[in-house]
Amino acid sequence: MAQPVPERDIPARAWGRIWLGALAVALLLLGGWEWRWRAFGVTPAYANSDGQWAMQRRRIDNGEGHGTVLIGSSRTLFDVQLPVWQQMTGERPIQLALEGTSALPVLEDLAGDPNFTGRLLVGVTPSLFFSGFAYRGAAIRKAPRESPSQRIGTWLSMRLFEPYLAFDGNDFALATVIKRQPWPVRAGTHPRREVRKLANFDYDRNGRMWSKLVTDPSYRELARGIWLQQINAPPPPGFETPAKAGAIAQQQIARAVAAVAKLRARGVRVVFLRAPVTGPYYAFEQRVAPRAQSWDVLLQRTGAPGIEFSDYPQLQGLEQPEWSHLSEPAARQFTAALVPLVQDAFSKPLPQTPPRPVP
Repeated sequence: MAQPVPERDIPARAWGRIWLGALAVALLLLGGWEWRWRAFGVTPAYANSDGQWAMQRRRIDNGEGHGTVLIGSSRTLFDVQLPVWQQMTGERPIQLALEGTSALPVLEDLAGDPNFTGRLLVGVTPSLFFSGFAYRGAAIRKAPRESPSQRIGTWLSMRLFEPYLAFDGNDFALATVIKRQPWPVRAGTHPRREVRKLANFDYDRNGRMWSKLVTDPSYRELARGIWLQQINAPPPPGFETPAKAGAIAQQQIARAVAAVAKLRARGVRVVFLRAPVTGPYYAFEQRVAPRAQSWDVLLQRTGAPGIEFSDYPQLQGLEQPEWSHLSEPAARQFTAALVPLVQDAFSKPLPQTPPRPVP
């Protein structure tokens, strides 16, 4: 026989006032958290989420695949200013760069998409591009499989929360803040500090450096310290020797050669870009990916034109507070100097024969 369903009497209480009290406490705590981050200098900005990247990626399949697309890592994302580009050319590119991520996965994705027939600027951060590291590779893999609920969630977040709430960012989530407190370190462990907030983003992923890196010396030193932590870290598995690292770099170049060949067959023009970098970060990249063994080989084997900042005086001497990215005013100046160079490179005739392999 079925057991009787237990019943529990609900006591008579002033439930309406209780709910109102709980709501008031929640709003008070939420307001305090928002005030705390606004006082730190945070302002509302879009989250640069995987869903936001997917929105921009879908523009190519929705009829905008004939235009200019930007891919690469954070330097392409922060340093190339879409409003300046639009003002100079009348076109606002699609921004598909992903911070901490090699451009190669997106390059291969676009190479396999017949809807893309436009022009492609490929940002090359040597320590990422020639290693194949993809911190945000999940965004690329998830984009074609986004469910309706995920798309609706991104749409709601970008309209109801992100433009209005300063704390609505991964760097200010309670769990993240708790994790980065100076907890006691267990013997034999080597905790690493995660990269902090570096930029703000617009609706279409136009990025610009957060002004706090320019105005707050302590925060700037924090960002530099995190880069130094990465620069001075032991090589990851597979990169222990120059020979191993060189072999992996050649594998990445081979991927680029294959992708560029597919794009060129559709008439897509590809230009590679190495954006400015300075200080210890520049020395690090020269050490792990010497130009003659990486950048020069990439251009020779793909047959694509490239813009290397050290070759152009107008792309040098710009403000880089934490060595790896340009301040917002410097990024606008950089973009204004870059656009004519890119347009000239796009206008070059496509190679008639495949480039010769490097011995």
